[in-house]
Amino acid sequence: MRKFILGSCAAALFLLAGCGSTETKSNPEEVKPVKIGITQFVEHPSLDDNRKGFIDALKDAGYEDGKNLKLDVQFAQGDMSNNVSIGQKFVSEKNDLILAISTPSAQSAAKAAEGTDIPVVFSAVSDPKAAKLVTDYEKPGGNISGVSDKDPDNFYHAVKAIKDFYPDAKTVGILYNSGEQNSLQLLEVVKQHMQELGLEAIEAPATRSSEVQQAAESLIGRVDAFAYFMDNTVASALESVIKVANEQKIPFFAGDIDSVKRGVLAAYGFEQYDMGYQAGQMAVEILKGKKAGDLPVIFPSGVKLYVHKETADILGLELTPELTKDAVIVGKE
Repeated sequence: MRKFILGSCAAALFLLAGCGSTETKSNPEEVKPVKIGITQFVEHPSLDDNRKGFIDALKDAGYEDGKNLKLDVQFAQGDMSNNVSIGQKFVSEKNDLILAISTPSAQSAAKAAEGTDIPVVFSAVSDPKAAKLVTDYEKPGGNISGVSDKDPDNFYHAVKAIKDFYPDAKTVGILYNSGEQNSLQLLEVVKQHMQELGLEAIEAPATRSSEVQQAAESLIGRVDAFAYFMDNTVASALESVIKVANEQKIPFFAGDIDSVKRGVLAAYGFEQYDMGYQAGQMAVEILKGKKAGDLPVIFPSGVKLYVHKETADILGLELTPELTKDAVIVGKE
């Protein structure tokens, strides 16, 4: 993260806005009181960790909820109409900044903030360009920028893990929300990787969390493995899929490491908390004078393999040194 420095500040401006790096903790009395709205599409551990990282970054920069910071956290519960209403609410209440966690929330917040000077910071968005949030990653323009969760190699590695762990696998059932643009975009990317690696994708769509278990059950006897990739609807009902997968001895793979912590067999990814913290650092730069549209979109790097030991035991899978080299093992040894 680049440091935020104001050159040649006058004394009066220094007292109002402060000078120095966002990476240095500030005294809460030195920062101007602000109001921030956080809109999150659904509640599940990955996005919750993202939000926690954002709030911690604000706190480390001297913005503390209940003192000089007023936070309003709203959850859309997977409902697009709720998403729209939340964005409109934050704009009508003239928040100083909006954090939008997930693609649907970012799209609604960006639409609501059009024509205003309220900056929007997004996080956990896989393809900001395809979602029409930005047109240029280096200089987004307008009043929006943020942190993407799309590493160029992440999904290839996530798909390849299926073949690494189960070389004889031929078919993979992909669970996703057919009504979420982000999921449809990732589906095409993943299907391409599967084709390259000799795997056939069998789609199992679900538009609500209550439909996810049924979608998983529809794949029984038809696929060699389950998989899902950054889908908020599936994530909100993940335990139901894990139960089906373990009962049927079907390996379940994902595109994010938080799912492994919840019981999915394996995934390549990065910490959502870290992405949220980066989004928080960006928000601090904006609150202290930077224009959101001048800040480059941030992408993660350095994905790691996570493997759940207890799930491997249930599946009867031996975790050889070759399979788990440099991997993070989750669960009981």
